[in-house]
Amino acid sequence: MQITILGTSAMMPTKERNPSAIFLKYKTEGILFDCGEGTQRQMKITGISIPSITRICISHWHGDHVFGLPGLLQTYAAAETGKTLHIYGPKGTKKHFKTLFEGMIFEEKTNIKVHEITKPGKFFENKDFTLEAMPLKHPVPCIGFSFIEKDRRKIKIEKIKKIGIPEGPLLGELQKGKTITFKGKKIKPEETTTIIKGRKITIITDTELNKNCYKLAKNADILISEGTFTSKLKEKAKKYGHLTALEAAQLASKANVKKLILTHFSARYKDITEIEEDARTAFDNVITAYDFMKITL
Repeated sequence: MQITILGTSAMMPTKERNPSAIFLKYKTEGILFDCGEGTQRQMKITGISIPSITRICISHWHGDHVFGLPGLLQTYAAAETGKTLHIYGPKGTKKHFKTLFEGMIFEEKTNIKVHEITKPGKFFENKDFTLEAMPLKHPVPCIGFSFIEKDRRKIKIEKIKKIGIPEGPLLGELQKGKTITFKGKKIKPEETTTIIKGRKITIITDTELNKNCYKLAKNADILISEGTFTSKLKEKAKKYGHLTALEAAQLASKANVKKLILTHFSARYKDITEIEEDARTAFDNVITAYDFMKITL
């Protein structure tokens, strides 16, 4: 699993920072969270293939989170991958998506399916992971996301060698948690495998602190959260529906998060050291993101 932070600025880009976008690569899946202006160029710079995107998760329809969609989808369509691209967002997403593309000539050479998330909780699942969403508190409909990897079984190599089980379907059954029969004996998965706990990545941006933030971030391995302002501008943050760095840190601490990565910084901060210091008063394992930062798990 690899996470690439493609944009770390808030409302407007700066010389060093693009607006919001995060790409999560996991096996054959490429999940893009938000798509601020210039996202496809950011992807090209860091070597991420546009057709590798399988899903796009939009937190809300403010411009700094979606202005990159038209260009990116045009490039995606030109690749003619034959794949279905799934786009998820809050209530109103289908209307906003349609309106956005009515203002231009767009040849839809790819199958795009737009989904509105209207209920909290799980909205996608396959054999490897689930995606969950919760409504946040912002002036417009906004949601936060969690990527939750499923627990998996790892074969105990020495145990398997001792028993003599060959590579093949029997090992596959054990990894699925099923009991097998080998040379007349029943072999339980508990004897031959260990459970590897799945990892959880939570992404929260553009919200006041509320109970859903805690629910979404609970026990996350990594929380990627906005830290738009320092606590000195707490009233300004509240007015516009944002978290301060200190509030993000308090969230991480209370939700039992392992690591906090701050992003979505106001352009007023030329040096974000102040933001990180603000967060460290409540949570130690915190870093401030920068464009093209990669986190490999």
